[in-house]
Amino acid sequence: MEHSLNSPTANTTKQRPILFAALIGLIAVSFWLILRFVLWFNVGPAQTGFAPSIAALGLGAWFDTWTLAYLITPFLILSTLLPNRWRVSKASHIIRWTLAWVIAFSLLFGVISEFIFWQEFTTRFNFIAVDYLIYTNEVIGNIRESYPVPLIMAGIGLFSLVLVLVLRKYFRFSDAPRTYKQRFAILAVAMILPTLSYNVANIDQAQATNNAYANELSGNGLFTLAAAMRRNELDYDKFYQTMDQNKADETLASLGVTRTPLTNITRHIMKANFTEKEEIGPFTRRPKNVVLISVESLSAEYLGAYGSKDNLTPNLDKIAAQGLKFENLFATGTRTVRGLDALSLGAPPIPGQAIVHRPNNDHLATVGEFMEAKGYQTYFIYGGYGYFDNMNAYFRGNDYKVIDRTDFNADEIAAENVWGVADESLFNHTLKTLDQSFAKNQPFFAHVMTTSNHRPFTFPEGRVDMPQGNRDGAVKYTDYALGKFIEDAKTKPWFKDTLFVIVADHCASVAGKTKLPVAKYHIPLIFYAPDMLAAGTYKRMASQIDIAPTLIDLVGVKGDDTFFGQSLFKAQNTPARAFISNYQELGYYKDNTLIVLSPKQKAEAFKIDPVTLDAEKTDMNQQLLDEAIAYYQTASREFKKGALKEFPPKTVVALK
Repeated sequence: MEHSLNSPTANTTKQRPILFAALIGLIAVSFWLILRFVLWFNVGPAQTGFAPSIAALGLGAWFDTWTLAYLITPFLILSTLLPNRWRVSKASHIIRWTLAWVIAFSLLFGVISEFIFWQEFTTRFNFIAVDYLIYTNEVIGNIRESYPVPLIMAGIGLFSLVLVLVLRKYFRFSDAPRTYKQRFAILAVAMILPTLSYNVANIDQAQATNNAYANELSGNGLFTLAAAMRRNELDYDKFYQTMDQNKADETLASLGVTRTPLTNITRHIMKANFTEKEEIGPFTRRPKNVVLISVESLSAEYLGAYGSKDNLTPNLDKIAAQGLKFENLFATGTRTVRGLDALSLGAPPIPGQAIVHRPNNDHLATVGEFMEAKGYQTYFIYGGYGYFDNMNAYFRGNDYKVIDRTDFNADEIAAENVWGVADESLFNHTLKTLDQSFAKNQPFFAHVMTTSNHRPFTFPEGRVDMPQGNRDGAVKYTDYALGKFIEDAKTKPWFKDTLFVIVADHCASVAGKTKLPVAKYHIPLIFYAPDMLAAGTYKRMASQIDIAPTLIDLVGVKGDDTFFGQSLFKAQNTPARAFISNYQELGYYKDNTLIVLSPKQKAEAFKIDPVTLDAEKTDMNQQLLDEAIAYYQTASREFKKGALKEFPPKTVVALK
């Protein structure tokens, strides 16, 4: 029996002695290399190009090596602690081969997880993955509903077992006795490797080419995950280009952003009350109520109104034709929390965590704070559990009444998945909520956040003529639910006085050859209020942060000077621009040029084709660079020092 378990006399002609750490390294590097090739073919070699692909393979070997330095260190340390008599024991061999199976299983599980993550985001593990480790219930639930998890786990376990059995056929663990000198040498290596890795390998080294796909391929998932954990909070002044704040203020003022300090929202609103007739853009009168619907992952390219030929959105296309369609609106970020930041606070995205996630994010000068002080009943209505992404705490802290999954009765739910109830159930509950506000003779502002257009893409049967489980089917279902909501709302007495705003929180995908592919941030925006707004098209470029000040103006509150965004119906004399970002890169898009600010005080400029929105690197435009720095630096600093808050907290009064 001893021979079959790795005895030094068993199969010596076939088995080679190997250190446990070396075996783990062999398994890890093999898995990582295979994954890199799989992801490369998944993207398509043509997307990366020959030279960037070679660079990705070379850098991939670099990152794999230094990730391995961290991975094997614990086993080197354990090896120095294992007594010589235990090294040759039967129990030691069983434990080491069992541990090899566990590690092989874990590494393969990580590889499969990274492949799934890549399908969603086309990136290595990053800052989003860090969030997913926090919100395990939704993430694990999403995976279970999207993939055959038991089958996958069984397959991973079986493959790992077969792999270990094959390796046992060719290798045996080295069990030669260790001298104290050898143990000291191994321990020294265990100390040197991670120290060396920490000092010579940096995630910024992955940005070696101008092809974002190749840069992502060069990374190692464990390495990028660790880097994201360290960089989850990015201090703008530490990592990005800065300028004198007086110059930044002057630059913003020249762009129409004065940032008047806000001392008290209630007094601000009372001072702004007026009796004379004002210009309210294309509206024949002011809306009394506003329903803002942020739709999960709805890229503009899915809508027929924006050029799609797939007929996925017949209802939204009809609404767009009857409302005011905004042709050139761009999302600020790549996740729901970034959209929520923009739509509630009207500020450019700050690096690192979204403001929704951050501490000290209550009583900000948000749409909800203004509307509530104006006498509105303000709602944030979400079909999922609002503790996810800190949404409940953020909106409650900013004077919204939160309604989430916990407020839905079982008989209201047509279907649900881990992210929340089906969109039609969300909208039906919204109608009941708004009816209650109307019955109290109280105007309302409702921010409604959908969930159905999200993996696993499940929804009630029989609603649309497409299968479940894919993005197109979910888009068409969300369109169905939105169309039904508008038709049901038309039967309500408050409909004629209500403005419906339909916008995406972000696009379905932001993958592209460049870090910030502009086309992947293009989202729909539709204003719908047939009793007070004629059909039309708004062609001027705009940003998601412009929606908040626009809504404030439309209901009669002078709030322009408290937002970084522009009121869209008063912005004709100010420069058109947009802000796009991921958690590290900050983009400023203006005059067919994209300025990208990156950590380590790096800045790049790209010429954007006005038709295709393709990017080509170009010389830096100093004026645009100054404007980009002024916006992002000021927004980051003002949040950090509390200048985005209303202070002191307002006294709640009823204002007519």
